[in-house]
Amino acid sequence: MKKILMALMVALALPAGAETFVKGADVGWLPQMEATGYKFLNQQGKQQDLLQILKDHGINTVRLRTWVHPSDDKASGHNSKDETVAMAVRAQKMGMRVMINFHYSDSWADPQQQRKPAAWIGHDFAQLQKDVYAHTYDVMSALKKAGVTPEWVQVGNETRTGMIYPEGHTDNWPQLAQLINQGYDAVKAVSPTSKVVLHLDRGQDNAWFRTWFDNAKANGARYDVIGVSYYPYWLDGRPDYTQSIDALGDNLNDMAARYGKEVMVVEVGGEDSKPQNTYDMLRAVQRKVQAVPEHKGLGVIYWEPQGARSWSHYELSAWGEDGRPTKAMDAFLDSL
Repeated sequence: MKKILMALMVALALPAGAETFVKGADVGWLPQMEATGYKFLNQQGKQQDLLQILKDHGINTVRLRTWVHPSDDKASGHNSKDETVAMAVRAQKMGMRVMINFHYSDSWADPQQQRKPAAWIGHDFAQLQKDVYAHTYDVMSALKKAGVTPEWVQVGNETRTGMIYPEGHTDNWPQLAQLINQGYDAVKAVSPTSKVVLHLDRGQDNAWFRTWFDNAKANGARYDVIGVSYYPYWLDGRPDYTQSIDALGDNLNDMAARYGKEVMVVEVGGEDSKPQNTYDMLRAVQRKVQAVPEHKGLGVIYWEPQGARSWSHYELSAWGEDGRPTKAMDAFLDSL
């Protein structure tokens, strides 16, 4: 309670605009965790709504992935349009900001897999463009009807090698840019104020980011924000974050300067078995984002912090086996 009161006092003392720094959580697993009986406990050991627990730890933003025709698998399914809208409404009622993440797939989309939705298989490229626009417009319209205006919308998830294979692979940048622009146009048609995010993994790899966004610019891809993932755990040899954190900061600064865009760490995570190290890493990441010149660093979002290993088998959550948040989550609450 003392930390929460201190955080509120600090927020009141901040200059105008500073309180808008994004401290977020991607919680796509939350509905299924609840449906399967997982109980979230606050630091006092009392069962509580997860979103309230997160809010009490300084979280002000929720990121939600959405899939086209997902299965009912508890971990690799769900996140349908209706489920996405329901979660967005719930988050907004808690006073949280919302980011929507279009994968353009029926399940996970990342550099290892960018499978097109089953319903789109066999469509020619002209039809695929219509598919992207229609799906994006449909979900955005459902959100609008429910009274939700996402502040940010991702067009594709970790699209380092493209999306909607094979047509949208980076081997064919003109086509990839056209697919991106269909998503962009659909977002803006429904919600002109929502900022469109393009998102790559390996946020410390400046050479790759330059190559990708130079190609995006050359091919006329439209967007507002550059999003990055930062997972030191997944780097070769699993080095400590201290070995790559400066490279992350340098890349964020370069992206903002080179392309004139805002930047955000839209995914981050650290080992659940090392909560102090993850805490230190999260504070370091927030400092790097806040240090981006001209206030172009928007914030940091933890990917599935509540996704306890006992439920998800995921090793990078910030949740203990006792059902409570670990020390890592205090990184969003403590002043930097």
